[in-house]
Amino acid sequence: MNKSIRTRALTGTALALAVSTVLSACGGEEKASSDAKAEGAQSTKPATAVKQPLVASFDGGLYILDGESLELRKTIDLPGFNRVNPAGDEDHVVVSTDAGFRVLDAAGQALTDIEYKGAKPGHVVRHAGRTALFTDGTGEVNVFDPADLSSGKKPKGRTYASAEAHHGVAIELANGELLSTLGTEEKRTGALVLDKDDKELARNEKCPGVHGEAAARNEAIGVGCEDGILIYKDGKFTKVEAPDDYGRIGNQAGSDVSPVLLGDYKTDAEAELERPTRISLIDTEKKKLRLVDLGTSYSFRSLARGPEGEALVLGTDGAVHVIDPASGKTEKKISVVGTWQEPLDWQQPRPTLFVRGGTAYVSDPNKKAVHAIDLETGKEITSVTLPRSTNELSGVVAGH
Repeated sequence: MNKSIRTRALTGTALALAVSTVLSACGGEEKASSDAKAEGAQSTKPATAVKQPLVASFDGGLYILDGESLELRKTIDLPGFNRVNPAGDEDHVVVSTDAGFRVLDAAGQALTDIEYKGAKPGHVVRHAGRTALFTDGTGEVNVFDPADLSSGKKPKGRTYASAEAHHGVAIELANGELLSTLGTEEKRTGALVLDKDDKELARNEKCPGVHGEAAARNEAIGVGCEDGILIYKDGKFTKVEAPDDYGRIGNQAGSDVSPVLLGDYKTDAEAELERPTRISLIDTEKKKLRLVDLGTSYSFRSLARGPEGEALVLGTDGAVHVIDPASGKTEKKISVVGTWQEPLDWQQPRPTLFVRGGTAYVSDPNKKAVHAIDLETGKEITSVTLPRSTNELSGVVAGH
C-alpha cells in the first residue's frame, strides 16, 4: 500500500464508493439538541459534523471520536450495556440497547428517532449495500439500505420472522436471497436461504450451535458450527468439518478480496471460558480448514481483516498479529497495548480491534486509551486518553 493509499485509508475517502459528502445531522440542529437533552448528552465541542467518526461504548454511554485525530467530540449518556456496529454508510452507527436497536448519527453527534424495538438485539451484518439486524428475543430480521438513514426516518425495508426466537444472525445477498439461522432458545441447528419473496431455496440443519457469519470473495457465506463451519455459495450449502469432535467456530471475519475466512477455534465444550491460542482459516473455494497456533490467546473482539485481505488478530500478548490467510504464516506482530487476559464475563471490557481501510484502531481499557495504528508500517498514528474505560469500539464504514 503506497503513502497516498494509506492517507486515504485514514481519512476515510477510500471507503466511500458512491457517497459524495458527509450528510448533515438527522433532523437538524434543533432535533440534535433535543436528542442530546433527552439522553443527557454532554458535549465537548459544538455540534459540527465529525469526520469518519469512531464510537466507543462505556458503562452507561457512548464516546464519539474524530476518526483522524481521535479527539473526543461528544459524550452521550445512554444507560445500560450498549453495543456498537457500523450501520453501513458514512454517518451512522447501530447501537444495541436494552430495548432494541437504535441508530446513532455519529457524524452529527446525536441519537436519531430510528429504532427497531425488541428484546435482546443481536447481530448487525453489512453486505452488498444492505444491513441486516437480528433480534434474538423475537427472531425478527430487519433488512434495509443504509443510504436511506440519511432521511432521518425509518427505512422501508424487508422484515422476516424466524420460526422461533433464538440467538441468530442473518445476511442478505446481492441477488436478494436472505440467509438466516435456524433454532430455538435451547438449541440452534443450522441455516436456511429464502428468495426475495421469502420462498425457501435451501436448508441445512447439520450445524449445531450455529453462531456468527462472514462473507468471503465471490460471496461465499460462512456460518460457524460447534463442529466446523457451514458455507453457502452458488445456491447450495457445504459443511467443512472440524478436525475435533467439538471444534467450535463462533466468530468469523471475512474479506471481499480473499476466499479465506478467519475464525476463532475452541475445543473444550465444558469450559466456563476457554482462552484458545489457535485460529481457523477456512478456504471457501477449496472447502478446507486450517488451524494456526498463534502462541497467544485472544477474544471474540480480536478478529478483523486488513485492506488486502490480511487476517488480523489482537492477542493477549498486546500485539496485532498480521497473518497471510493463504499460508497461515504470521507476517508481523505490531505491539500496541500491554498484556491482558480475557475476563470471564463477556460484557466486561477488554482490548478491542476495529479496522477501517489501512488503519487499525485498538482500545486499551486499562489505560482508558484508544490507539490508531498504520497497518503497513506498524507505527502509531495517534492515540487518545478518555475519561473512562471503554468496552466496544466501532465506527462508520461505507460501501461494504
